[in-house]
Amino acid sequence: MESSSSSCSCNCSRSIAKLTSFTIFFAVLLSCSFFTSTEAYDALDPNGNLTIKWDVINWTPDGYLAVVTMINFQQYRHIQTPGWTLGWTWAKKEVIWSMVGAQTTEQGDCSKFKGNIPHCCKKDPSVVDLLPGTPYNQQIANCCRGGVLTAWGQDQANAVGAFQISVGQAGTSNKTVKLPKNFTLMAPGPGYTCGPAKIVRPTQFTTSDKRRTTQALMTWNITCTYSQFLAQKTPTCCVSLSSFYNDTIVPCPTCSCGCQNNITQPGSCVEADNPYLTSAISAGGPKSSSKPLLQCTSHMCPVRIHWHVKVNYKDYWRTKVTITNFNYRMNYSQWNLVVQHPNFNNLTQSFSFMYKGLTPYDGLNDTAMLWGIKFYNDFLNEAGPFGNVQSELLFQKDKTTFSFEKGFAFPRRVYFNGDNCVMPPPDAYPWLPNASSRPIISLLQPVMTILAALAFLLAYA
Repeated sequence: MESSSSSCSCNCSRSIAKLTSFTIFFAVLLSCSFFTSTEAYDALDPNGNLTIKWDVINWTPDGYLAVVTMINFQQYRHIQTPGWTLGWTWAKKEVIWSMVGAQTTEQGDCSKFKGNIPHCCKKDPSVVDLLPGTPYNQQIANCCRGGVLTAWGQDQANAVGAFQISVGQAGTSNKTVKLPKNFTLMAPGPGYTCGPAKIVRPTQFTTSDKRRTTQALMTWNITCTYSQFLAQKTPTCCVSLSSFYNDTIVPCPTCSCGCQNNITQPGSCVEADNPYLTSAISAGGPKSSSKPLLQCTSHMCPVRIHWHVKVNYKDYWRTKVTITNFNYRMNYSQWNLVVQHPNFNNLTQSFSFMYKGLTPYDGLNDTAMLWGIKFYNDFLNEAGPFGNVQSELLFQKDKTTFSFEKGFAFPRRVYFNGDNCVMPPPDAYPWLPNASSRPIISLLQPVMTILAALAFLLAYA
């Protein structure tokens, strides 16, 4: 991704020097293109990360035996099929003699070894998890899930993965071991950035009877954070709105996740009634293919979330949430939805979704995570007649703050599987029937007025 400095080209420095500081601020702000940030910080999950813990548990004649544990501390972002791929670069000439619970994707050149051949001789190995059903003698605890890690807030028991690795041609003491470098994490695509390995206090292990504690000989941690802007060029979901008090259905903004382009990318989407739809799906490979096949829509998003304000009671109000999958090549298992709305502190009942309140900051309780009920609706099918899940939410009114006016009943922010969804512009939200006529002037007009004024000042300053 380009940095903000490279994407912002302001060629008016001589004229700007003559203007006031206030005018300069707006000139820089409005004449430069708004840049795309690549920061991994998430306001709704400020402490979310994926931590890799490397515990040396035994020294060997030419190296060490270690257990590598991956812990997904992200509240609502999980790693789905086909799973994670972990890579790094050895600091010296290390080799991997053997692995339990995982394997490298390539062996590399091991021709210089006689007799006992290492599992991997590559300088930069890539490791993947083993699949479910792996023989027990090749497993360790928390391995062999096909690289799938659930979100910490959804299922902590399955948010941990691990494997055992025997490293040779390495140091045999705390002073001679060199930490691996350049860690990478594909989960399954890009998006994660990993920091350097840092030596930390050795991990302590408690026996099953809780009567004895042992500790690792040496431990180092690697922290990986996620950025949606690095993961994909366009968003992956959008939000549409409707209400019982207005006939207007506010659709997802046009081209939310890209536009139809049948000239340079023919076949990028298919119509729902296309007679060749079945053959098009099979020609693209199995489900969960990295290349989507979308149903043609105005928004071109794989997933749409529709929020409908359904009923108004005296002390309660009710809304219906529908998640629709428009990707013919993708099933979403263990999906989740995160919604930010000021009335979630008074959520009374979720009828067919699991619910958990998120409090990213003390005293702030306006965010909820919703997910499917196991064996009922935790599996979101590919596009088609069964490609949707839905539930209704019942809220109690706080009469000091509750109102249907000015878009209060609609969410402020929506995430699907950890990705921020595109919302409609606020001035498009359904209004109450007795509300005054909404302004005809676009919200962009004040900005255009300022730009015109700046152009005038720059021309005659």
